[in-house]
Amino acid sequence: MPERFVFSGLRELFAKANEEKSGDQLAGIAAASERERVAAKRQLADLPLDEIVRQPLIDPDDDDVSRLILESFDQQAFAPLKSMTVGEFREYLMEDSTGEAELRKIQRAIIPEIAAAVAKIMSNKDLVIAAAKIRNVTRCRNTMGQPGVLGIRIQPNHPVDDVGSILLAGLEGLFYGCGDAVIGVNPAADSVETVSAILQALDRLITACKAPTQSCCLAHISTQLAALGRGAPVDLLFQSVAGTEAANRSFGITLAMLREGREQVIAHHGKRKDVAWKGTNVMYFETGQGSALSAEAHCGVDQLTLEARAYGVARAFDPFLVNSVVGFIGPEYLFNERQIIRAGLEDHFMGKLLGLPMGCDVCYTNHAEADQNSVDNLLLLLGAAGCNYFMGVPCGDDVMLNYQSTSYHDAIGVRRIFKLRPAPEFLAWLEETGIYRDGEPAKFDASVRRLLMQGLESSLEGIA
Repeated sequence: MPERFVFSGLRELFAKANEEKSGDQLAGIAAASERERVAAKRQLADLPLDEIVRQPLIDPDDDDVSRLILESFDQQAFAPLKSMTVGEFREYLMEDSTGEAELRKIQRAIIPEIAAAVAKIMSNKDLVIAAAKIRNVTRCRNTMGQPGVLGIRIQPNHPVDDVGSILLAGLEGLFYGCGDAVIGVNPAADSVETVSAILQALDRLITACKAPTQSCCLAHISTQLAALGRGAPVDLLFQSVAGTEAANRSFGITLAMLREGREQVIAHHGKRKDVAWKGTNVMYFETGQGSALSAEAHCGVDQLTLEARAYGVARAFDPFLVNSVVGFIGPEYLFNERQIIRAGLEDHFMGKLLGLPMGCDVCYTNHAEADQNSVDNLLLLLGAAGCNYFMGVPCGDDVMLNYQSTSYHDAIGVRRIFKLRPAPEFLAWLEETGIYRDGEPAKFDASVRRLLMQGLESSLEGIA
């Protein structure tokens, strides 16, 4: 007798069609076999897009993320797509005739669940090819996301928030040509005093070096706004976000808080006449598959779909940067290299398709079935997919968060392999300082390096 599979509704169909993830298995919603997974994928491929819109996976009456998604949905732009099936939509994305202009027109017509559905039936190669077609450009102190550009976030974390050590690690990153995305510090202590000190120091570093980039202290949004109220400069307002109201509540946030915070920072920028702002993208969001499940707030929805819904939240606030911290939550949610790589490609594709400036923290925790070769593999795949930016962590080892990520050296390697360059304003600064020559890292000797250090050190006297 042939084996038959019946799925009770869209929520179960979405979950069973997902690639193998330890988080879905932990939640008890994963396919029980590869046969069941393939059956779910086939049924999902035949599902009309309009049916996904008409049957929310989480009731909007009970969830403000669902309400936000439907309220911000461009129904007029969706009209030409509504009769397509998920499979037909995949074919449309993969067509050679479908380019960036066509995809840009439909970004607001796609709800996150549609992005999740099509990702589930795409191969890794499909995810790379489709994402590479899309460039989402944003502006704050500089401009990020153009074709041929790869940004790097300098991540100079310190286990006791020693400001001098943070600045030294940040300065090292600048010497490698990193930092155009942001110089962003995860504080060990989420206190107003610590966050204020870090923000003030990073701003003095950027000002002294005259580097066209932005800073951020990745504390809770309420702590950052309290520091802003005490006079600390805020370039980018950070917050981790998730795909359900309950999961965001577990982070201590609401959509109203994000909205009010964004308005405060835009007003703050208007008063800072010493900075030539390029635009009003002032938010920085981080996400990751499994965050809602870890908060027991997944509502029976699979982690890939919830990640897409987190991007629906991010999109509403016109962020400068978004990144999936793909392997950070741990093997309970993404068990090994295969699952981490798949999730990273899914996240990047879905975010780009929805119009977001997607980066990725290509990383893993020390108890996951992964290593630095795993990082290299995903880093190169995402480089080919047109990822906006990666992390630059000293030696790839975050001594505060205790996980493994990508280093300054990795950033240079990816730029060289794919012939990519830093953000244009930042590249001009690198050329002026002698850190870059003719668009490439300068091969200067020790004496030239000493001269550069002396010049910068004289500018930074008393900074810490």
